[in-house]
Amino acid sequence: MTDYVESDVPQQTGRTFLVTGANTGIGWDTARVLAERGARVLLGCRSGEKAKAAMEKIRQTAPEASLAWIELDLTSLDSVRAAADEVLKEDRLDGLINNAGVMVPPKMVTSDGFELQFGVNHLGHFALTGHLLPLLKDQDGARVVNVSSLAHRNGRIIYDDLHAEKEYSAMERYQMSKFANILFTYELQRKLEAAGSKTLSVACHPGGSSTELGRYINPFLAVLFLPLSLIMNSSAEGALPTLMATTSGDVSGGDYFGPKGMGEFRHSATKVETIPNSRDEKDAAKLWEVSTELTGVTYDF
Repeated sequence: MTDYVESDVPQQTGRTFLVTGANTGIGWDTARVLAERGARVLLGCRSGEKAKAAMEKIRQTAPEASLAWIELDLTSLDSVRAAADEVLKEDRLDGLINNAGVMVPPKMVTSDGFELQFGVNHLGHFALTGHLLPLLKDQDGARVVNVSSLAHRNGRIIYDDLHAEKEYSAMERYQMSKFANILFTYELQRKLEAAGSKTLSVACHPGGSSTELGRYINPFLAVLFLPLSLIMNSSAEGALPTLMATTSGDVSGGDYFGPKGMGEFRHSATKVETIPNSRDEKDAAKLWEVSTELTGVTYDF
C-alpha cells in the first residue's frame, strides 16, 4: 500500500469547508490544501489579524482561493453562536473540521465557567456542530471531522468534577477532552444514521506533531522531549489524517484516521482504531446529555 500524501487529496471545487483553528499549525495546512484543491474555505479563529495573515499565506500557493474569516472564540458560547450564524449564511457546508484545541494549560476556565480544555476541545465544538447541523445534515456527502489525539487512550470523563473544581491535572484534563471527542464522534454518527442522514461523523488524530499546541508544556519537560521532537511530524504531515478523513472516497461514518508509522506517531495517514472504552454507548449517551445541558444546544436531526 502506497503512502498517503497531499497529492492524493482530490479536487474540491464547488465545496465549502469550515476549519476551526485555521490560522496556524495543522488547521492552517488543512485549510491550505483544501483551498489549493479549489474549495471555499472558512477560517474559524479569534484574531482577524492572524486570519488575514493566514489567508495571505494560503494565497501564495492558491492565488484564486475563496477564503473568509469567521470570528470564532471557542471559549465563549455566545461567540460560537455568532460564528455559526455567519456560516449559516453560506449556500452549503460540505465539511466541518473541528480542529482547534488547547493542550495542558495552567488551570483556566472559559467565559461560561467550563474548565478550559473540556470547554474548548469538546463543548465549544459540540455547540458549533449542533448550530451548523441544519446546513450539514441534508448535504449529501458532508462530514463532521473531529480532531482527537493519541491522548484519548488514557482518557475518561470525570462526571463528578467536570470543571476541575476539586482537582486539576493538566494532562488528565487534556486526555479527558480528547476522549470526549471520540465519544462525541460515535454518538453523532449513531444519531445521524438513525435520522437517515447521509452526513458522516468521523475522527482523526495527527500523531506527534510539532505545532503551537504544545506552547504550555513545561520548559524542563520540553528539553527532556527534545530528541522526540526531532522525529515529530511537521504540521503539513500532521494534517494528512485530517485531509484523508475529510476528502477520501473510502470513508464510512465512525472511521478514525491517524499516521501510519511508529505506532501512529508519525508519517502519512491510514485508518486506525480507538480504544475499546470509546465504544461504550452508555458513556457516549451520558456525555451527550451532559453536553446538551451545559451548552443549551439541542440537535435537530
